[in-house]
Amino acid sequence: MISILFATYAIVFGAEVVGDKTIYTLGSLATRYRILPIFCGCTVAFALKMLAAVLLGKAISQLPVAFVATLSAVTFFTMALVIWFNKTEETLISIHSRSWRGVALASFASIFFSEWGDVGQIAAATLAARYQSLPVVWLGAVLAMMTKAILAMTLGAGLGRRVPRKILRYATSGICAVMGFLAAFRID
Repeated sequence: MISILFATYAIVFGAEVVGDKTIYTLGSLATRYRILPIFCGCTVAFALKMLAAVLLGKAISQLPVAFVATLSAVTFFTMALVIWFNKTEETLISIHSRSWRGVALASFASIFFSEWGDVGQIAAATLAARYQSLPVVWLGAVLAMMTKAILAMTLGAGLGRRVPRKILRYATSGICAVMGFLAAFRID
């Protein structure tokens, strides 16, 4: 059982770390907001997405590409617009004045409503189908996603301390817009 947990962790983490857009999403959020609500929001999203993966097995990879691409694109474009027009981050106080729940919900939404049927979910679904150990595969997959989140938020928080807020706002908005275009055209 422990070997299944470690195998799931390694496979999902490896699949998710290489070229995954979630890293940029979480890193961007961490440049602007507190880490704990981001972590809590994304953890719930990861847990639910991986639960869907292990319960639905390979069927999740059969979701219509157009539906997944549209939902991901709308999420990223919405985030880009919100970040672009939210100019209150010019002072350090604004980072801490954002409501905990609001930041957690933004983190949850940015993760939960994008990238369904990605390589990490497909890997978790395949492992669940192969080993028939749904709780262990789910736990390994969620732990892998949380590790990825910690790495992305650490990078983002470091940038947030070293780069002027105005530049980060434009860069973050641009990254979200690019991810929206990539999602719309399903370029991975």
